Amino acid sequence: MGQVCGCLQVDQSTVAVTETFGKFDDILEPGCHCVPWCFGSQIAGHLSLRVQQLDVRCETKTKDNVFVTVVASIQYRALADKAADAFYKLSNTREQIQAYVFDVIRASVPKLELDSAFEQKNDIATAVENELEKAMSHYGYEIVQTLIVDIEPDVHVKRAMNEINAASRMRMAANEKAEAEKILQIKKAEGEAESKYLAGLGIARQRQAIVDGLRDSVLNFSESVPGTSAKDVMDMVLVTQYFDTMKEIGANSKSSAVFIPHGPGAVRDVASQIRDGLLQGSSASLI
Repeated sequence: MGQVCGCLQVDQSTVAVTETFGKFDDILEPGCHCVPWCFGSQIAGHLSLRVQQLDVRCETKTKDNVFVTVVASIQYRALADKAADAFYKLSNTREQIQAYVFDVIRASVPKLELDSAFEQKNDIATAVENELEKAMSHYGYEIVQTLIVDIEPDVHVKRAMNEINAASRMRMAANEKAEAEKILQIKKAEGEAESKYLAGLGIARQRQAIVDGLRDSVLNFSESVPGTSAKDVMDMVLVTQYFDTMKEIGANSKSSAVFIPHGPGAVRDVASQIRDGLLQGSSASLI
């Protein structure tokens, strides 16, 4: 009914283009308008002022001869004050933008190697946006934002890059593992050295204590029993230790059988052998 009476509603974020007998007449903003069709006025079409997005996939080659697919997202909108240019000057806005994107990407990416292309995505996006802004402003469009969403190398190149990265990380892991094992070996050697050093100190102190005890025993026995010499006391001490040893061997159920001469003469021989060994050791230390 409204169209019969010449009334027209224009939605928000949209403008309507009117013509009179086929010639551009006016731009109708959102709201209710009267279009006297009986005087040759008519609606040529509507133009959206909302931000639109166009995703462009462009295949190109880098400087190091790697084929990649660059995915760019172009956000654009028509300008209200240039709605007539946007409506009449371009028959297919999306194809026009796509052509400019192809041209800029295929002029920029071949100057870069693959790694540099990933690092300079923002520079590529800026170049595309500047070229589009300069070109599309003549047609009544504004480029809001240009994004390089992704750079996709060939699947074989991508697999090779992943293998290189994995090999590098495995090499780093092997180095770290070897360094850790080296530290463990060093710490273990230091621990063993410290343990042996402390064990040596313990043995030295034990022997010193034995020597001190024997010396005190000899002196005390000589003072308590007049007429005894140090040799007599040492013989008695050695005989005592001999019998203690025999007692321990017999008391231990897991000890192996030991065959040694046993008797008074054998004891005397053992004492003389030990005494001779001590004397020889003393002579060697003096030399």
